[in-house]
Amino acid sequence: MKVLVPVKRVIDYNVKARVKSDETGVDLANVKMSINPFCEIAVEEAVRMKEKGLASEIVAVSIGPAQAQETLRNALAMGADRGILIESDMDLEPLAVAKLLKAAILAESPGLVIMGKQAIDGDNNAVGQMLSALLGWPQATFASRIEVQGERAMVTREVDGGLQTLSVPMPAIITADLRLNEPRYASLPNIMKARKKPIDMKKTADYGVDLAPRLKVLKVTEPPGRKAGIKVESVEALVQQLKTAGVIG
Repeated sequence: MKVLVPVKRVIDYNVKARVKSDETGVDLANVKMSINPFCEIAVEEAVRMKEKGLASEIVAVSIGPAQAQETLRNALAMGADRGILIESDMDLEPLAVAKLLKAAILAESPGLVIMGKQAIDGDNNAVGQMLSALLGWPQATFASRIEVQGERAMVTREVDGGLQTLSVPMPAIITADLRLNEPRYASLPNIMKARKKPIDMKKTADYGVDLAPRLKVLKVTEPPGRKAGIKVESVEALVQQLKTAGVIG
């Protein structure tokens, strides 16, 4: 079974994002970029499937600028077999990303697609669901456990009331949640090997899909700073403050 894993290049999660002075977006100049953490979890799960003999090949796909090759090399160092970079300098919307991924999936014919539930830059949590709808494939989102049983995948997912287990026929779209696994660190030998693994360079025009934007960002602002708290001298004063704030009756 071939497993396809989309991966995205985002601002490193340890970096504090800065908003541009004109409030048109996030400033990416001289900012450390890394693989999206949820995408990294998806790659790790695919690699574990291959180690168990469930997957024969892992294909990592990224959509972004030429620098996204570094993101693919990260996935290759973790254990992916080859990469595909669909070059785009545009900040594509989730629907456009889903359309490009659909075209890549139809060309590759994988038996399973595992991807991060969301990217930490846009936090849209939409591409996996849109991709499932475009392909007409079953989906299982927010996966915290995946077990492949023959032609089906048993997926445990986190919901508000606890855990839900789904059985989905493959091919299917599965999105990875935070607790699915703990990604491995790529060893130096694997990093060196990743440099020799192939990355197929593509253009968005190669797939002939409509990438016209349907959303318009009006303004990007930083969240308001937290206000300083106050100290109270007694429990009675605390209770009175809570009553005033409407926390208790």
